[in-house]
Amino acid sequence: MLVVLVAPTAPGALTPAAFARIPAEGLVGAAVLLVLPERARPVTAVLAGALLGLLAVLKVVDAGFVAVLARPFDPLTDAGLIGAGVEFLTSSMGRTGAVAALVAAAILAAALIVLTALSVRRLVRLAGRRRLPTARAVAAITPIWVVCAVLGTQIVPGVPVASASTAALVRDHTVQARDGLADRRAFAAAVATDLLQDVPADQLLTALRGKDVVVAFVESYGRDAVEDPAFAPQIGAVLAEGDRTLGAAGFASRSAFLGSSTVGGGSWLAHATFLSGLWIDDQHRHDTLMRSDRMTLTSAFRRAGWRTTAVMPGTTGEWPEASFYGYDAVHDLSRLGYRGPDLGWATVPDQYTLAAFERAEHGRTDRPPLMAEIALVSSHAPWPLIPRLVDWDAVGDGSVFASMTTGEPRDAIWAKGPDEVRAAYRRSLEYSLASLVSWVRTYGDDDLVLILLGDHQPLPSLTGEGASRDVPISIVARDPAVLARIERWGWQDGLRPGPEAPVWPMDAFRDRFLRTFTGTAGSGPAR
Repeated sequence: MLVVLVAPTAPGALTPAAFARIPAEGLVGAAVLLVLPERARPVTAVLAGALLGLLAVLKVVDAGFVAVLARPFDPLTDAGLIGAGVEFLTSSMGRTGAVAALVAAAILAAALIVLTALSVRRLVRLAGRRRLPTARAVAAITPIWVVCAVLGTQIVPGVPVASASTAALVRDHTVQARDGLADRRAFAAAVATDLLQDVPADQLLTALRGKDVVVAFVESYGRDAVEDPAFAPQIGAVLAEGDRTLGAAGFASRSAFLGSSTVGGGSWLAHATFLSGLWIDDQHRHDTLMRSDRMTLTSAFRRAGWRTTAVMPGTTGEWPEASFYGYDAVHDLSRLGYRGPDLGWATVPDQYTLAAFERAEHGRTDRPPLMAEIALVSSHAPWPLIPRLVDWDAVGDGSVFASMTTGEPRDAIWAKGPDEVRAAYRRSLEYSLASLVSWVRTYGDDDLVLILLGDHQPLPSLTGEGASRDVPISIVARDPAVLARIERWGWQDGLRPGPEAPVWPMDAFRDRFLRTFTGTAGSGPAR
């Protein structure tokens, strides 16, 4: 019981010394149970124990969310993530493994609740038989708790000996629920407010007429990729080579950072934030947005006469969001014609994704200007295949990548230690970025405008605690008039933004982009 009361929710704080604490909730609970009538104690003990067990489950779930998404669990909004989690488990472990994992999790949660209830009942029974020693112990420990609280005594930095963490957990989640309900009302009003909604179609994006605009999201491409010493030297070399290669082909680029609405996962929240111009950081906001008629970057291009398409190799089933965004066509896994190795959720190598896009959309001559959103997923954990680039003519149906598989289980990387995990993440990003640079060099022309950006930072276990939410963004074009339009943004030259590069909130991009490329030259934001 005491372990449950003092257990931290931050995975990094789970050390033996972190449990050397005095829980205020235990002292209060013992005092209350001592003064209860004897008949009421057993029922009260079981109910209190079951509640404590539920809080223990909540702590475990919180710890999981902190480890993956760098935030605690939100009961109001995170139920919608269950489906995505099951899909990821299925793709990583297979259907049988996913079912086994879910059943095991349910059994463990139920066992934790039952065992905690039984433990509390037993402790209350023992305390009832020894009421005087128990009362003396509570009376002796309480002043110690008060002194430790006043002095801020800590054995582990940041973990006070005088603990009230379980009460704080309940308080925080209560405040979270209250604020969440208020946020729903405020967000509904924000969705309905759009100063650009009524811009006539013939005035939208006039400075990009005739251009093919490709928005390429690179999975887990975060600021740490270009700044952390564990990743930056190699990824920086790929970007520098990209600058040289594209420069020789007549392309130039400008780069900065965007503050993403999510960390570690939930890519669809970042996509929605970027395209809608609204801050989408939870599932309820996302679902509310999907039910609205908010103009997105995609629908703006469609209104202005572009053909709009999405290339989503990670989408394996129905995707109702497509109608909201305003796509004329969606190329999901079933439509990409991929016949390469099946390696789970991120099964399609990025070079194949780009080759399929070239065949189905960009390489066609009988089409209007194109606006495309492409999700590049090879850098998605657990990186079961990190291919090498092949000649574009050899990509074919993807079977060429079968010879590059290792034969290991899809999630084998997690057993290899943190250094190997970081190396796999880095190498996957090198591959994704090199694939995109190679595609631009091979198929890009005067009309191509590429917006390359990350969706979110990788898992907190890769970046460490306290990492920013920033992701790199670059705009690449051969036509100098395109980059001249964004000169006033103050973005830096090249594909790699430096430490002093501007940082915009991700939801600010839509409005700034639309205003910059709509109207006469020189209009748009001053920064």
